[in-house]
Amino acid sequence: MLSLRRINVRLKRERIYDGQFSLYDVAVDLAANLESIRQRIRAACERAGRDAASVTLLGVTKTHPAETVNDAVRLGLTHFGENKVQEAKAKISNCSGKARWHFIGHLQSNKVRDAVELFEMIESVDSLGLAREISKRAEQAGRTLPILLEINVAGEASKFGYKPEQMLAELTELNALPRIEIHGLMAVPPWTPNAENSRPHFKRLSELKTQAEAILGAPLPQLSMGMSGDFEVAIEEGATIVRVGTALFGERRYAAKPVES
Repeated sequence: MLSLRRINVRLKRERIYDGQFSLYDVAVDLAANLESIRQRIRAACERAGRDAASVTLLGVTKTHPAETVNDAVRLGLTHFGENKVQEAKAKISNCSGKARWHFIGHLQSNKVRDAVELFEMIESVDSLGLAREISKRAEQAGRTLPILLEINVAGEASKFGYKPEQMLAELTELNALPRIEIHGLMAVPPWTPNAENSRPHFKRLSELKTQAEAILGAPLPQLSMGMSGDFEVAIEEGATIVRVGTALFGERRYAAKPVES
């Protein structure tokens, strides 16, 4: 309780740059944000007739420092997501050992070895070739790695992810790889200011999970879907992992160009 009070009283000052690279400060009350999100998760679960414990809150820490992760751990958050292997490699060693890490960005084959060492789950497997490389590197590391298959549910040309029909066609071969375990599916729907617009995409991912379970003859426990703007709708449609960054930690912190005088 002492650590919670200490963090709640001290608003974190985040240094943010706008599009013109002008500097301004934003106060981020991490404790208040976390409690608000937890309350919203509980409310969404109640609407859906679900146990709130069935939903994992994954704090997305892209561009946020290890200090922020450690503050979140002291407040009871345990699961975190990173989009870039190189950033995670520099950050994770400075974070609490209580933090559990998921990789949620596009993974290049030449980064797989590091990803296998750093993360307890890779949520963004989008091809058979990538899955084979993960299995090979996991074999070399002497471990078996849980993965999620990323699905491009809206067929967006600008996004990575399996086409649904391709994932279903390759699922048996994916499942036969010796050093990965398929735990479920992940998706990033098109951005929209109206969360309800994401609902059909979440429904589609849930339906694909059911189809995949029928092919495998086994349950897939995880559906990773929903972010800061739409996680409540995702929970109503069955999400078990919600990936929340901005609503929890504030705006992302990017390195800025010098401001000319």
